[in-house]
Amino acid sequence: MSPGFLFRTAALVSLICVAPARAQDILAYSGADRQDKLVEGAKREGEVVIYSAMIVNQAMRPMADAFMKKYPFVKLTYWRSDTDQLIAKLAAEERASNVVADVIEATGAGELAIDAGLVQPYRTPAVADFAPRYIDPRNLWTSTRISYFGMAYNTRLVSDADAPRSHDALLDPKWKGKLAWRIGTATGTPMFITNLRMARGDDAARDYLKKLSTQKIINFGAGSARTLVDRVIAGEFPIALQIFAHHPLISRAKGAPVNTILLDPTPSNAGTMLIPKGVRHPYAAMLLADFILSREGQEILAKAEYFPVRSDAPPLETLAPVVPDRAGAVENFISSEQLNSYAASSEALWEELFR
Repeated sequence: MSPGFLFRTAALVSLICVAPARAQDILAYSGADRQDKLVEGAKREGEVVIYSAMIVNQAMRPMADAFMKKYPFVKLTYWRSDTDQLIAKLAAEERASNVVADVIEATGAGELAIDAGLVQPYRTPAVADFAPRYIDPRNLWTSTRISYFGMAYNTRLVSDADAPRSHDALLDPKWKGKLAWRIGTATGTPMFITNLRMARGDDAARDYLKKLSTQKIINFGAGSARTLVDRVIAGEFPIALQIFAHHPLISRAKGAPVNTILLDPTPSNAGTMLIPKGVRHPYAAMLLADFILSREGQEILAKAEYFPVRSDAPPLETLAPVVPDRAGAVENFISSEQLNSYAASSEALWEELFR
């Protein structure tokens, strides 16, 4: 065996051993020359891959086009799917030691990916002005877009003056059999119940839920939150609880007989961005993360009818009425980890009282 072969083998082993540490160094780097380093490294890498749950035509394609216009030396490739499928694909890639994704972005992705040990910490100056609740203290995720949840009602069946405007108002006997909510999804009944438990405490929340159970709420398990809003618009259900608060406003702007009310406290959740272990293009990954969280990237999300995290990238004026701060409501941000920690016990309460 030649000395040259041994030298090349040793060098290859050395590169393999230091690659993960180098990636971590890049992801955590905060020096004054950070942007220059990322650009130089991204030019060498030449590509970046994101797995995202953002709607393609509405958000992902405009985001990709704007990123590549700013950084024409990086080819961005995206794969769009629901959160569970994104995480399953990433997990399969890690098991095969063939990670393709450089960035993951989806609602509820944080808790799933972290519990599976699929991600690593990263830092970005783009979050300097974010509210602390929207940033993971371990630096394993950052919020990219916020979701607010509220109540939808059909304005032909329920007048604006008569619509219930608090959780306690839902207990009025006149709403018996006229309320529906989503089951089978974390942001449906588990979040509704968890929100009350966090706000009122377990004992008071349980007392309230026992009263609410007498209202014979309709358990809706067919389709998405958007589907439930469509059923309200069609008049099948006068009122729907725990829906994405902006969905009725989008339909209302098109002439549909529907409106939204925020109940105090208003639960919110976030789409999150993560960097997987084994990332192949760490420089380009951080450029993309910075871009999505920048004012430019957040304004793209706003135009796509999402709610940006940045305060200097306001949502569309047609959707602004359901931002709790603007509506005079109290926001209760429920991270994926918090929702997961309450999930089993909140689901048990639903099973006991509402199934």
